[in-house]
Amino acid sequence: MRTQLVGLCLAIIGFLGTILICCLPMWKVTAFVGANIITSQVFWEGLWMNCVIQSTGHLQCKAYDSVLALPQGLQASRALICVSIAVSVVAIGLTVVGARFTNFYRDDWRNKANIGTSGGVVFIIAGLLCLIPVSWTAHSIITGFYNPLATSERRGELGASMYVGWVSGALLVIGGGILCSTFRC
Repeated sequence: MRTQLVGLCLAIIGFLGTILICCLPMWKVTAFVGANIITSQVFWEGLWMNCVIQSTGHLQCKAYDSVLALPQGLQASRALICVSIAVSVVAIGLTVVGARFTNFYRDDWRNKANIGTSGGVVFIIAGLLCLIPVSWTAHSIITGFYNPLATSERRGELGASMYVGWVSGALLVIGGGILCSTFRC
C-alpha cells in the first residue's frame, strides 16, 4: 500500500509539473545585449505567449496572435502537452479507483487490480506524451543555437520549462511503473 502511495505521489508531482510547463513561457530563453549594457533584454518564448524582460525589471508578455501563424512544431507541442494533462487526469481517476487504500470495488480484488494497473499504464503514456514535445523542442533549440547562420545576439537557449518538463515526464513514467509493479492479478 505504501508503494502505491509513493507511485501515485510521484505521478501527481509529474502531473503538476506538466501543468506548470504548459503555463510558463520559459521554453526558449534568448538574451539580447546590444552595444550598451543598459538596453539588455531577455526574451522568453513558451507554448502560449512570449515575454520580454528589460534590464530595468519591466516585464511585458503577449499571447500569440493566431494559431495558424505558429510554427508546426509549436502547434504539435501545444497539443501533446494538453493531451498529456488530459491523459494524466484519466490516470489519476483510474489509480484512485484501483488503489488498495480506497473502497471502490472492495469485493472484486481482481478487477480492482486490473483498473489500478491500467492507471499505471496510462501514467506512463502521459509521461511519454510530455517527454516527446519537450525533447523535440530542445532539439530544435540546440540545432538553432549551433546554426552558423543565426546571429549571435538572438541565439536561443533552453529555458527552465524544458528541465521541469524532463523531470515531470520522468516522474510520470516512474510513478506509472511503480503503480504497474505493485498490482498483482
